[in-house]
Amino acid sequence: MRIVCAGGGPGGLYLAILLKLRDRGHDVTVVERNPAGRTYGWGVVFWDDLLQALQDSDPVTADDIRRHAFGWVDQVVDVQGRPTAHLGGYGFSMSRRRLLDLLARRAVDLGVRVEFEREVEDPGQLDGADLIVAGDGVGSRLRRRHEDRLQTAVVVGRNRYVWLGTGKVFDAFTFAFVQTDAGWIWFHAYGFAGDRSTCIVECAPETWAGLGLDRLGADASLRLLERLFERPLDGHRLLGAPRDDDRLPWLQFRSVTNQRWHHGNLVLLGDAAHTTHFTIGSGTKLAMEDAIALARNLHEHADVQPALEAYGKQRQTALLLPQREARLSAQWFEQVPRYIDLEAPQFAALLKQRRSSLLARVPPRGYYTLYRATEESTLWRRLWELVRARRRGRYVRRRA
Repeated sequence: MRIVCAGGGPGGLYLAILLKLRDRGHDVTVVERNPAGRTYGWGVVFWDDLLQALQDSDPVTADDIRRHAFGWVDQVVDVQGRPTAHLGGYGFSMSRRRLLDLLARRAVDLGVRVEFEREVEDPGQLDGADLIVAGDGVGSRLRRRHEDRLQTAVVVGRNRYVWLGTGKVFDAFTFAFVQTDAGWIWFHAYGFAGDRSTCIVECAPETWAGLGLDRLGADASLRLLERLFERPLDGHRLLGAPRDDDRLPWLQFRSVTNQRWHHGNLVLLGDAAHTTHFTIGSGTKLAMEDAIALARNLHEHADVQPALEAYGKQRQTALLLPQREARLSAQWFEQVPRYIDLEAPQFAALLKQRRSSLLARVPPRGYYTLYRATEESTLWRRLWELVRARRRGRYVRRRA
């Protein structure tokens, strides 16, 4: 088959790798609009489940990613003027640029053509391709040409956010909230290298405008944010890439869904097919899982159309829970004032519980009471089960 992946993100590059591994006879090309080495964002996060999926699909890529991954431990909730709360957990992160470099190198080694600075807006530009994979992101131009047939829906979130970097290395995934005269503003931060962290700043639109972030130039915006977050940043600088108009690239999150994932020989992958809010950190994981599923179905089906049908159905089913959780998580952060007056342990617990559909329908303190009762009940049940197991063990040994 002649296959063209439009978009050189993690999903498109990993799909190209898997297609070549399954059949070296495939003619696979990845085309990317940006120059080599240029990408948006700073670091990406992932967990053990993605590493295991990569190990099962291509151990060489999995080992490369594992070797270059940055490990963070714990989740820290820092609300101005209150004791720091810890939520536990661990995960991995990596520079998005390094991840793309690793994947591109592996793809080229396997015989994939990777072409940079090439824009594809119309499938007609790829005449002769048996399959065109639209992995060109949330604003996919290829998808937009067929949105009626694909039944695309885009819902725009309320909050404003911007991806930044910082020289402070966060060894724990950190949520830091700061109160201003215009309202609360916060960041989500995690290290991804020995000298860099991702720092996503978020706030309500009223706070964004009230602080003048809708009008300030990039440098003035960064200096203002550094002053606001001076304590959690330990005085480190914030780093950002301004737009052509010298403004920071503030965004409103776009939740993308599609009822159908393919039309003719065009198939969607990654953010072109679906988005999940950055507060659950699953974008890279889900795009690479799309690639695994698409490569598998193309290999298992003799014809392309049944393969694309099966792929779409499988991935839509797999995404039901992540998309639901992402929607609830985004809504929680859009309602920060509802929870921010709670004591530190309560606020942190409800942040951890933000994917619960019940949380928005129950008064915060009432929900926390239910949560603690459930936690204590679960703890006592587990202790009792452990005691019973030990008693059974002693009984079995006596009988023996």
